[in-house]
Amino acid sequence: MRPRSLVFTLFGDYFRYCGDGEVPLRGIGEVLQLFDIEPGSARVVMSRLRAEGWFETRRDGRLTTYVLSAKAWELLDEGRERIFRHVPGDWSGDWTLIATRAGDRSTRDEVRRRLTWLGFGQLQPALWVAPGDRIAAARELLDADGVSSDVFLSRSGDIDRDRSIASRGWDLAALDDLYGAFVERHGDAADPVDDEDALVQRVRLTDEYRRFPFVDPDLPAVLLPAEWNAPRAHELFVRRHDELRERATAAIERLTGMTVTGAHRAFLDGGAVGFTQE
Repeated sequence: MRPRSLVFTLFGDYFRYCGDGEVPLRGIGEVLQLFDIEPGSARVVMSRLRAEGWFETRRDGRLTTYVLSAKAWELLDEGRERIFRHVPGDWSGDWTLIATRAGDRSTRDEVRRRLTWLGFGQLQPALWVAPGDRIAAARELLDADGVSSDVFLSRSGDIDRDRSIASRGWDLAALDDLYGAFVERHGDAADPVDDEDALVQRVRLTDEYRRFPFVDPDLPAVLLPAEWNAPRAHELFVRRHDELRERATAAIERLTGMTVTGAHRAFLDGGAVGFTQE
């Protein structure tokens, strides 16, 4: 796991629930050492994330505390439900189509990243598609980025054509293989030997699974291949995440010297964690 990704996983699943998103750098460093990240490296990573606007800091004597910024809270809240979302329901047959007009390369790259996060696939360099009515979210994103585009609903009227659209917009075979590999890696995991091992296992599980919302558009079942592995992976993740919760949380509290508050603990018990696009 990259240190940067690890920090966001820890804040999404634990640190945001300790002291309203305020965690001493010393406590962050203690946890990161479980993943072979030394205190000096932890300071560098946190300093860079602060410079990018994800955190603010507070000094109390020699103690530095990192505080989630408004920008970070917004993204954590935005992503909270996505990792535990249910399989989509019935599909109307509508597609949201976006035809973008040329911008500079950096803008196109940013639009590609954010449209993928919204569940859009790319049929052609300037043509994006997603199942269902996602017009409002797409227009909000494109207007915020100042991208010239046309957004509209359409339908093919033919399920075979719809399946062809899905196969061209997303590499479903590769995605299915990723889900299958996740099940193989985590399906027979050994029981943790102590609380710290439970924390390491849970963080690794979460850090890997939280990447699926970036690549899985949540297509309707009628468009997916037979024996789709995503439901098996989702069930495994939710089950293991819950099984490891109590011991992993105990390790966080011991290492940081902080308490996961009752109200925030309810989020953890209910399987609602926050994740960003990092």
